[in-house]
Amino acid sequence: MASQSLPTVVRWTGVGRERVVEGLQAQLRCLQVVFQAGLALFVLLTWAVLSLIGVLGRLAYDLPSLLVAVVALVAWPVGLVWGSRLNTRWSRHRAQLWFGARIPQSYVATPSPTQDERGHWWTGRSYHRDRRTAELALSARTVATDPQTWRDLKWMSANTVLAAALALPCLGLAVFGTGMAVLQLPEAYRDFLGGGIFTAAPFLGDLAVVVVGLGIAAVGLLAAPYAVRQYGLWMRRTLDSDSPGGWDRARLTRRVEHLTTSRADAVGSQAAELRRIERDLHDGAQARLVAIGMTLGTIEHLMEADPVAARQLLADARESSARALQELRDLVRGIHPPVLAERGLGDAVRVLALDSAQDTEVTVSLPARPEAPVEAAAYFCVSELLANAAKHSGARQVWVDILFRAGQLRITVTDDGHGGADPERGSGLRGIERRLGTFDGAMSLSSPRGGPTTITMELPCVLSSQRTSTCSEKA
Repeated sequence: MASQSLPTVVRWTGVGRERVVEGLQAQLRCLQVVFQAGLALFVLLTWAVLSLIGVLGRLAYDLPSLLVAVVALVAWPVGLVWGSRLNTRWSRHRAQLWFGARIPQSYVATPSPTQDERGHWWTGRSYHRDRRTAELALSARTVATDPQTWRDLKWMSANTVLAAALALPCLGLAVFGTGMAVLQLPEAYRDFLGGGIFTAAPFLGDLAVVVVGLGIAAVGLLAAPYAVRQYGLWMRRTLDSDSPGGWDRARLTRRVEHLTTSRADAVGSQAAELRRIERDLHDGAQARLVAIGMTLGTIEHLMEADPVAARQLLADARESSARALQELRDLVRGIHPPVLAERGLGDAVRVLALDSAQDTEVTVSLPARPEAPVEAAAYFCVSELLANAAKHSGARQVWVDILFRAGQLRITVTDDGHGGADPERGSGLRGIERRLGTFDGAMSLSSPRGGPTTITMELPCVLSSQRTSTCSEKA
């Protein structure tokens, strides 16, 4: 019987040893988590508090020290971003070391500003005379809009919460229980030597305190591995955008909804365009061609009986055929203007300006041609805006600026009309927004009462062919 129970005892001893080693290792990891979270919180809070004390304490005197305190306070957000990235780098290293999980680093690269013909530097939002100023502004905007930056800041906050909720209790139980047992052991030893083991009250009381302390420490030791696993799970959910249940799932859901809506708009617009083409063909060129056929039949019967009337009908048929041909050309121009396909967006908009009722000035700065779908969308948006300016604004002058900066086709249409344009009051501007939304574009409107009206459209695109034009023209 003893020989059969011996392997069981050995097996349980081995399992217990593994649990103790795992618990001690997890306790060390909990200590690292608490230290990292506490260090980041301490440094940032100390920085902010000392800066505020420096500003408030030296507000009335000691100007140099006041300036130093103000600079330190203004630089605090920079330190926050830098500290969050450093905190994330440590966490990525620990994730790979502890769990073998490699969390990818996906910061957005800062693009370079582009220089225009006047020597100014364009960042995609603003112009700057100095290149270093433009690079600084572009870098600040890139960092501020980078999703990874916000994940880092979320993780810095979540790391503090997780350290307080998971790591600190396990560490506290182990330290408190072990301390209780260690501090009570000398007292139990003295009671044992003084009265012996059969002196129940003092010795057994001390022994109970030691056992309770060891039990508390064991609870902290056994809970630590679970706490570390939960910490790693939350770390990956927060930092890894590709992990199941990650913080980017909501953003991905919104992106899918946007794509679904824009696809429905594109399909609806295409169906409406096909119906318009069919209606124009049926009511215009097709009706004229049918009338020409009937006229030619009548001419055939009148050739010998009434040559004069036949010649008159023949002239009418020729005129109808010319009008039918012109209507077909207008229809083709409405589908995809030949000048747009042959000459590009700049020259196509200049043709629109020549046909416009207002004095229209067109400025084009395109180093190459955009993609054909983007070019067509931009053309029809400008055409719609020029038509709106002629119908509703009472403008006498219109300015159209077309340029490409930092991966964006940017078109600005300004008129000197009475203003008051509102997308809610008509379908024209809403249609332009839907057309731009198909290409992830955006439109901004500024139209105060009394004018002027400025509409800016931005379309992300890639330039494809060689340089077309960079000049200004009035029409």
